[in-house]
Parts: sequence; C-alpha cells; structure tokens
Amino acid sequence: MQTLIWDFDGTLGYRDGGAWTASLLEVLDREWPGHTITYEQLSPYTWEGFPWQRWEIPHTHLTTAEAWWGALAPLLEHAYISVGIETARAQVLVTHFRNVYLNLDRWRSFDDVYPTLDALLTRGWQHVILSNHVPELRNIVQHLGLTPYFSHIFNSAETGYEKPHPRAFEMVLEKLNGYNRNGPVASVGRWMIGDSFRADVQGAESVGLPAILVRRSNPGARYYCEALDEIVSLVDGM
Repeated sequence: MQTLIWDFDGTLGYRDGGAWTASLLEVLDREWPGHTITYEQLSPYTWEGFPWQRWEIPHTHLTTAEAWWGALAPLLEHAYISVGIETARAQVLVTHFRNVYLNLDRWRSFDDVYPTLDALLTRGWQHVILSNHVPELRNIVQHLGLTPYFSHIFNSAETGYEKPHPRAFEMVLEKLNGYNRNGPVASVGRWMIGDSFRADVQGAESVGLPAILVRRSNPGARYYCEALDEIVSLVDGM
C-alpha cells in the first residue's frame, strides 16, 4: 500500500509559544512570580542532552513515561541551576515541568495539515507517524484530532530509537512489510516527510527510503516542499 511516513513536531504540529525553553520559563512564571530570569538566559541549556541529540545510542531503557521523564530531569534541573537558582528550588520547579510542557491547550497543528492529509487519503495513501518525541505524543495527536488519519504511530520514547538511527526507520518498514535485514524490499510508493534534513531526510535515505523535506529548505535535499499541499502533486507525479 502507498504510505507516507510523517514526522510530527515542526511538520504536522508544534507547541504554541515554544517548547523546551519556553516551558522552563512558564514554570518559573507560575511557581516563582517576580523572578528576573529571561528566555535568553535559559535557552543555551536546552541545546543538548535530549535523547534525540544522542541518537547513535539506543535508548531502549527509556521506553516508559516515567523512565523517559526521569532521565530528562537532570537536564532540566541543570538549566535552572545554571541561571542561578538554588538546587532545592530547581528540583521543585522540575516536578512541575512535565505538566506545563504537556498542557494540551498549547499544542497546535499547522493550517495545511488537514487538507493535505484528506487529499492524500482520497488518492489512496495511508499515513504513519515516525517522530522523536515525548512519551505522551499519542495524547497530543488525539487532542489535535489527527488520530483517525494515521494507521500507526512510531514514537522514539516508545521504541527507544531516535531518527536518524536506521533502526527507527527499519521498524516502520518492517511493520509495512517493506524491509528485511538485507535491506529494503520495496521503496516504491513509500516516502518519509519531515522538516529536519538530518533526522528525516538523511535518516530515511540511509535505509533506501526517499524523503521530502518540508518547511525548512536545505540544498542537500532532493525533494523539498515549502507547504504540505505541494506534496500532493509531487507524489502523484512519481
């Protein structure tokens, strides 16, 4: 069956107001009114340390929500301490982070998502999500009304493999009966779509899966669509 494999964050949806740094600041605003810490001060401490930034290492020990968030807690605590917050207060602030980040009212889908998914479904394409995300991705997808569009959701926080690790893509293709340990069985009628050249495009191409870069251009991408509705004519013409 013709299948489009979609990244989520930055491709289909996003957290309004920002993600990691913004959530750190929201916790401070709520739990410590009158603080003087800025977004710019916190931002450098969310540039590294997440599982997908160490994608070469499988994280199969972090495939439950409690394990995943527990492993992230030291990074968040370090961010607060690094901007001058005492350790005891930083530890308390971190306990509030998960709920703030996962506030479903903050999550949005891009305007071109639903029309594009509908148009592709009518043309016989099935949709799958393959995302580096938090354990609660399914809740976010459901809140946005996207669940009915997707036959499968593959989330790194559930599988333990982050894109661009080849295994992240292999697991999807195996489910679709399109991969074995000797390499791709068939890539015809299957595409990866995402906004990250490294994670989505290069990761997919490493296992023989063609990929479409969206929203953020890169000269190394063979296929690029600024808006999702451009994908319809692109894949129809292949």
